[in-house]
Amino acid sequence: MISPMGSSARSFRQNPRNSATIIVSPMQTTAISSDLNSAYTSGEAHTHHGHPDLRMFGVVLFLVAESAIFLGLFTAYLIYRSVMPAWPPEGTPELELLLPGVNSIILISSSFVMHKGQAAIRNNDNAGLQKWFGLTAIMGIIFLAGQMYEYFHLEMGLTTNLFASCFYVLTGFHGLHVTFGLLLILSVLWRSRQPGHYSSKSHFGVEAAELYWHFVDVVWIVLFILVYLL
Repeated sequence: MISPMGSSARSFRQNPRNSATIIVSPMQTTAISSDLNSAYTSGEAHTHHGHPDLRMFGVVLFLVAESAIFLGLFTAYLIYRSVMPAWPPEGTPELELLLPGVNSIILISSSFVMHKGQAAIRNNDNAGLQKWFGLTAIMGIIFLAGQMYEYFHLEMGLTTNLFASCFYVLTGFHGLHVTFGLLLILSVLWRSRQPGHYSSKSHFGVEAAELYWHFVDVVWIVLFILVYLL
């Protein structure tokens, strides 16, 4: 009777290049498989459907691209401001500060409210997520309603002069982003109706919506300073 070790030695002499595979004993194979399984299990939290979870990285890249667009718009606005003899041009109605100021407070405060929603889901508090995200959605709607009210009561149009054109392009483009952020929030609220859809270990949609909303807030702060205060 030929022992397994004797058979392995004979195979080694016949085909040395396959020796690394042949001389591994069954016990060693079991140990290696156990180690690989442990490594895979420990990395499950960082994968998505068997692949590295790069979704948040994709969101960040998207926001970087959006930042570049706003940077271009702000740069153009500052260039126009610097080359014009008077800014705003003569005859431009003075912008009201009360309504945009209140709107700014509402929008900036909504970021803190929204963060409470993410903190809630990190503690598996789905009801808390729905409450705080719902309040954020209401604040976003109030902001957009205030912006529309301002548009309807301004005594200038898109083609009145260069300042008016810049004003409507900047605030309108930002308002479009607020609308998209509001849709993300409503999407999270809709999905949260399904029990267990979001949990402390799985809430990418919540994080992505919050990160986008913070981005919208920061852009508005810069826009408000440039257009309304300077």
